[in-house]
Amino acid sequence: MARHGLVKQIIGSAGGGIFFTDSSPFAKLLDLCVKLRSSRDARSVHGRLIQTPFCEEVFIQNRLIDVYGKCGYLDYARKVFDRMSERNVFSYNSIISTLMRWGFVDESAWLFSLMPEKDQCSWNSMIAGFAQHDRFEEALDWFVRMHRDDFVLNDYSFGSGLSACSRLKDLKLGAQIHGLISKSKYSLDVFMGSGLIDFYSKCGLVGCARRVFDGMEEKNVVSWNCLITCYEQNGPANEALEAFERMTEHGFKPDEVTLASVVSACATLAAFKEGVQIHARVVKSDKFRNDLILGNALVDMYAKCGRVNEARCVFDRMPVRNAVSETTMVSGYAKSASVKAARSMFATIKQKDIVSWNALIAGYTQNGENEEALGLFRMLKRESVCPTHYTFGNLLNASANLADLELGRQAHSHVVKHGFRFQSGEEPDIFVGNSLIDMYMKCGSVEEGLRVFENMVEKDHVSWNTMIIGYAQNGYGMEALELFQKMLESGEKPDHVTMIGTLCACSHAGLVEEGRRYFFSMTKEHGLLPVKDHYTCMVDLLGRAGCLEEAKDLIESMPKQPDAVVWSSLLSACKVHRNITLGKYVAEKIFEIDPTSSGPYVLLANMYSELGRWGDAVSVRKLMRRRGVVKQPGCSWIDIQSNVHVFMVKDKRHPQKKEIYSILKLLTKHMRQAGYVPDASDHEAYEEPSELESSSCFHMEMQAEAAVM
Repeated sequence: MARHGLVKQIIGSAGGGIFFTDSSPFAKLLDLCVKLRSSRDARSVHGRLIQTPFCEEVFIQNRLIDVYGKCGYLDYARKVFDRMSERNVFSYNSIISTLMRWGFVDESAWLFSLMPEKDQCSWNSMIAGFAQHDRFEEALDWFVRMHRDDFVLNDYSFGSGLSACSRLKDLKLGAQIHGLISKSKYSLDVFMGSGLIDFYSKCGLVGCARRVFDGMEEKNVVSWNCLITCYEQNGPANEALEAFERMTEHGFKPDEVTLASVVSACATLAAFKEGVQIHARVVKSDKFRNDLILGNALVDMYAKCGRVNEARCVFDRMPVRNAVSETTMVSGYAKSASVKAARSMFATIKQKDIVSWNALIAGYTQNGENEEALGLFRMLKRESVCPTHYTFGNLLNASANLADLELGRQAHSHVVKHGFRFQSGEEPDIFVGNSLIDMYMKCGSVEEGLRVFENMVEKDHVSWNTMIIGYAQNGYGMEALELFQKMLESGEKPDHVTMIGTLCACSHAGLVEEGRRYFFSMTKEHGLLPVKDHYTCMVDLLGRAGCLEEAKDLIESMPKQPDAVVWSSLLSACKVHRNITLGKYVAEKIFEIDPTSSGPYVLLANMYSELGRWGDAVSVRKLMRRRGVVKQPGCSWIDIQSNVHVFMVKDKRHPQKKEIYSILKLLTKHMRQAGYVPDASDHEAYEEPSELESSSCFHMEMQAEAAVM
């Protein structure tokens, strides 16, 4: 109020006011107006100026343009500029900066073209203005033009240029700017160093960012923050924690940006202990305790560490929350399989954005509640919320999990309507194309999956892997191997998933020699060490071909202790090839690893039954009962007019059970009359030969057939 009073006193009327011999006091008054953000006082000063001989001074008119611009009175700034009888380079710089500040980028460029002479500030205003309004390619064009016209580039030029390169991930031009900085007097500037770290971080070049950091003679909190954020966003996340420790050891005090990045790294690593330590530091500080971004990061950290109750405590204590806070809690509940709590939290969000919808849809999909996910998508459409590529990724995953081809095709039509082209960029949508391929392959529509793959603008290694695995799972072994060769020819490097798909393809196609060659080529040609899944694929391949002893030797040569899954694959092969000696050996290995699993007991008993060794089969059953092992019942399901009907062994829960069992008895009667005899290899049928329904697979499938009839 005192400052406002001083302005009022100075700009009083000519009769009682104060008079000046030059315009300097008016310039100081205008500076005060900017500090106060007072457009009213600025207009008062302007009105007083008009009554003085200084009103035509270029200097004071330039100050008026600048003040009106900073106070938000763009029209007044324009009028002052338009009425100037004489202008200099500062006049143009002032109006250009004002126009840029309020988003009139093209008008600024037009005025720039009218300037009789330009200086370093003029060029910097153009570069910075275009960059600040997300017109990064044009910003870089201005940067190149400035350099080409032999204007000296300074820290503002370099800073704006690097910022544009970071957003575009333009590594080539960014590296050239780095070269220019290295040759300039700003090569050791701490702010330039921080900008370069940020640029290389945004481009994903962690090593380059680290080399810039290590080469800096002077560092500040911003430099450390850039390095920590680089590791947090690009990995390895544990390096972010180590950098944080070094930062504190060197005497730098972390700010809210530092702590938010470190908490996010803890979330990525699920490093609960370290996260709690950072939380304690936050709670002890008045400055950080109520910081919104830090609070959101802590909620996310606890949720990703599986501590959803602690996440909720932090959430409840936050004095201010936003949509990010609520969406983080929705995601946290969903990841902890508390989808009901996630739905309740979602319902409390007043302004639901697409991120909130995506979090809940993803939660339902991840927890196997695919019908709910699809229902939520329909609700999203009714609410006129525009879905994103993440929405469609989850929608397609739900369709794939349900193996509902018609539903998947409907989802595909939505994808087409929204114009996705499956390419990289600022918002890459290649994964939507990959989800489409996966959905079609899981629904058995190989041709449609191939069509999506071929029409993708860009493909990544996941695209190739999805096609190769899809081919293998649908019995197209040769096609999978041909595609693998095309992948290598395209320059795309295979990973562990690629080799699993390739080995599965060899297994389904019975290509033993090719499978051996691909397995051993992993290390020799592609630098990949086989892991458990690759050994399991090879055991399956060799087992199908009857090479049982080779499969056994391969298992026993594994660098890590084989688990029950790989031994079970060999046991299944022993049953197919009726090798009871090896089968018994393998079953005993599985009993040692997992004595509670019913599968190996049933398989071994059935093997004895096939050979007529009923006593041994009964002994295995008794051993199973003695150990308290219970065979989990399987289930069958069938889709009738978009309703899924689920059946288990001797199921009596279906509302139409009377009609179903009536038809089941009739079918059983016809099958007996046709000469049906239960399979002796099914030991459950052997134990209760009087009841045809005792065969679980038969019983479930018959229930499903009866439901259709």
